[in-house]
Amino acid sequence: MKLTNFTIETDADGIVLATWDMKDRSMNVITVAVMDELDQIIDHFAGTEAIKGCVIASGKDSFSGGADLTMLQASGAEYARLLKTKGAEAANQFLLDSSARLSKIYRRLETCGKPFAAAIHGTCLGGAFELTLACQFRIASDDARTRVGLPEVKVGLFPGAGGTQRVARLMPTGDALQMLFKGEQIRAAAAKGMNLIHAVAPREQIVQIAKDWLKANPAAKAPWDTEGYKLPSNKVYSAAGMQIWPPASAIARRETQDNYPAVRAILSSVYEGLQLPMDLGLRVESRYFAKILRSTEAAMMIRTLFVSKGELEKGARRPPKAPPQTIRTVGVLGAGFMGAGIAYVTAQAGIDVILLDRDMEAAEKGKAYSHKLMTDQIMKGRAKTADRDALLARIRPTADYADLKGVDLIVEAVFEQQDVKKGVTEQTEAVIGKDIIFASNTSTIPITQLAKNSKRPEQFIGIHFFSPVEKMLLVEIILGEKTGDLALATALDYVRAIRKTPIVVNDSRGFFANRCVLNYILEGHLMLDEGIPPAMIENAGKMAGMPVGPLSLNDEVALDLGWKILNATKADLGPKAVSPVQEKILEFMVVKNERFGRKNGKGFYDYDGRNKKLWPGLAKLQKKKLDPDKIDIGELKHRLLVTQALEAARTVEDGVIVDPREADVGSILGFGFAPYSGGTLSYIDGMGAKAFAALCKELEKKHGPRFKPNKLLVEMAAKGETFYGRMAGRKQAA
Repeated sequence: MKLTNFTIETDADGIVLATWDMKDRSMNVITVAVMDELDQIIDHFAGTEAIKGCVIASGKDSFSGGADLTMLQASGAEYARLLKTKGAEAANQFLLDSSARLSKIYRRLETCGKPFAAAIHGTCLGGAFELTLACQFRIASDDARTRVGLPEVKVGLFPGAGGTQRVARLMPTGDALQMLFKGEQIRAAAAKGMNLIHAVAPREQIVQIAKDWLKANPAAKAPWDTEGYKLPSNKVYSAAGMQIWPPASAIARRETQDNYPAVRAILSSVYEGLQLPMDLGLRVESRYFAKILRSTEAAMMIRTLFVSKGELEKGARRPPKAPPQTIRTVGVLGAGFMGAGIAYVTAQAGIDVILLDRDMEAAEKGKAYSHKLMTDQIMKGRAKTADRDALLARIRPTADYADLKGVDLIVEAVFEQQDVKKGVTEQTEAVIGKDIIFASNTSTIPITQLAKNSKRPEQFIGIHFFSPVEKMLLVEIILGEKTGDLALATALDYVRAIRKTPIVVNDSRGFFANRCVLNYILEGHLMLDEGIPPAMIENAGKMAGMPVGPLSLNDEVALDLGWKILNATKADLGPKAVSPVQEKILEFMVVKNERFGRKNGKGFYDYDGRNKKLWPGLAKLQKKKLDPDKIDIGELKHRLLVTQALEAARTVEDGVIVDPREADVGSILGFGFAPYSGGTLSYIDGMGAKAFAALCKELEKKHGPRFKPNKLLVEMAAKGETFYGRMAGRKQAA
């Protein structure tokens, strides 16, 4: 055998240890070369009498992250080429054969006559976990980092290498469907309780335990290949089975609004596959998988949530000549909700924090937020008391600016008021080193404007976190007119250190994310003023693919913050820069009724613990009320998505966005823009600029000039261009 990704060791008992260790990668992934080598291993073992069994383990700190999805992108490109040159039949057959190959390899491994065991440590996801499911024995380390799972649904796919068939034969059907729908990573102990793995042991013991099991079970078979096997939830058409499928279908529709073809494919694969022998069930799964691979949703989600996200996290926009920046201590100015969250994620990354506020009481309160978050993790079994103590030891609260001396980076997170920011900037620069980068966590105020408060604008940059900081994955890095490469490199190195995903945008009021998402909230306000029932507005948002409706989102980001932003915009740009309808609504909510959103339990919703319901007082806002039966729900969905995507197109024309990857990744991770679309610009590209511009014009006729397609979009529509095609050169140069 010629192996480069696996090493083979055979002990005196004929048990092979196959160690997966890809020399040119930090993590093992499934590639064509890996599949070729698995083919060789299976053939060799099956034909060698002296070999009695095989343990598959990893030579790295993690087992594997699964398949390299760029391999699927390549298959998609070849499918498109064949479709043009040889027709649909040849193209479809190629896609089916290529996408089913891994499933066939795993089935051969499972039935080759020699038992296999998997020794799992660290991450084991997707196609890699499907590999272990094809082994007759699975043992995982008890390390807190060990996770197994099938997360394919999160990138528009579903487990296509036997995952739907094996999981549904190991677990009760309802539990299996829930696991496949959620795509979550599962800890070892929980996975054992779910019957996904057989044993848990210390890392140093798992290989030997796996070997011992193989010696004791030389004729082991998978449960479904043994005589008398019965499904965990009985037959599909049994009384028990039929209690599962109607609610499962209803739940899937409720949660996805049928926006995700992969979820429907999971349902179909499991439903049909459980009525068939394993080999036929796998064929059913492969056919659905090939179908999903042809979907626009899968193509867009893979590109944005796997390829582009990975490229940005690895520093796609980092200035190549800037040296790596080591950040040991960060000064966080402001210990309020945002500052406290920034301090927490920074300390969590092993970086020391000087947390400054106007007095020690406020600073200590900010540190207490980290104590609360870590205590919650301890209560859930995800951290230990020692972890909390270590993290808290890295956060030093203070009210003295002199304590900022010696920090490697400043992150300012004080109130969204220019005079307040001006004061802390000046006091901070008086004590920090001359080469220290100053970053402002502003959500709307232009960085160039704030940089005027600094004596060194080339070292001034925006680092915009999203709320709540500890949960949100995105960070928006904003370049002012004079921001230098070192500032950008430092910001990107910091964001990478705290394990967030960065996008880099040029300066403007609201930058990228807020420009788009504030349009979503505004559209909800305008609909409310039109007399559309609030519940219908909210449901239209969720049906369109947004995580929550526009009114609920406004509550989450705080109505009083929206009121402050509106007034600041009005003061800076004049009354025509704000919507009078929105001004009326926010004044009614914030000023007249002191409804600030979720944070004080009163917003568009009333909050009672975890429960919420629309505030009945909204009826006073609506002078007229439309008949819901006469409202076009499809048009509502279009309005809520188009207003965001159109604003994204405007940010491209304005030069705020120079790389389409950042608009798409930023829109999904930052404000949850319909993930199935691939993001705001992919939404337009997927529809086609011509069709999107036509839709904008229809909405413009009915609802006004806010839907007027911008000049760039009209030009692209005329030329048949896409954003990714048009911006390809700028993307490479970025």
